[in-house]
Amino acid sequence: MQTVTLSNGVEMPILGFGVYQIPPEETERAVSDALAAGYRSLDTAAAYANEEGVGRAIRSSGVPREELFVTTKLWVSDAGEDKAKRAFDTSLRKLGLDYLDLYLIHQPYGDVYGSWRAMENLHGQGLIRAIGVSNFYPDRLVDLIDRNEVTPAVNQVETHPFYQRTADQELMRKRGVQIESWGPFAEGRNSLFTDPHLSKIAAAHGRSVAQVVLRWLIQRDVVVIPKSVRADRMAENLDVFDFELTDDQMVAIAALDTGASLFLDHRDPAVVSQLGNYALTT
Repeated sequence: MQTVTLSNGVEMPILGFGVYQIPPEETERAVSDALAAGYRSLDTAAAYANEEGVGRAIRSSGVPREELFVTTKLWVSDAGEDKAKRAFDTSLRKLGLDYLDLYLIHQPYGDVYGSWRAMENLHGQGLIRAIGVSNFYPDRLVDLIDRNEVTPAVNQVETHPFYQRTADQELMRKRGVQIESWGPFAEGRNSLFTDPHLSKIAAAHGRSVAQVVLRWLIQRDVVVIPKSVRADRMAENLDVFDFELTDDQMVAIAALDTGASLFLDHRDPAVVSQLGNYALTT
């Protein structure tokens, strides 16, 4: 598996398995299938309500803990120094782990700075190998970097052919932050899987559109965490390291960028209010 080296020297697989929108009752089976297929990076979140299923799959897999890279995320209702520490303990307990490889602030709302202090402390204790953020636009990311000792190792943001984040990625690179894609397939929006440009490239390589999208992200040095509940698709998504897109093909995909989110604009006041006031039930 190809890896990226985070700013603190930790190696992270460039391709992992995400469990967003996988129901809790299906999570253990899906993650078990993913681990059997060869995935070693797993991405979950407190807000997904399926950390326990991820943990059960890890325990039953027989895969040594040191071979895994496990990420989870802190939700807004648990923001703040004291609450973040308690939320971290809860996630660790649900996952059944002694430490996390990556812990992210899920949304750029609430007491982000209190949460970051807690995460810096947990990182200093060796309970988290790397800390980062998710859904931070450049202004919020730079402000967080400039006012704290530890720079976020990762920023997980919506990134796909229709919203490519190239300028954001360049800023992150300069600031020592690794970009990670959520929603790499745009959940099929804009007819991604039948897009004629992507389909033409896929046919040229004898691959699927999904494989072309993952390969495009990997060639851009973007960490990616596709989700599937089908074992055959999991295997297909992993099979992207033995071909390479040409420069012309990369340019053709670059032309698909709309420069706008297909999901949520985290700078929209309505979105800020909606997400910022959503409390998890435990």
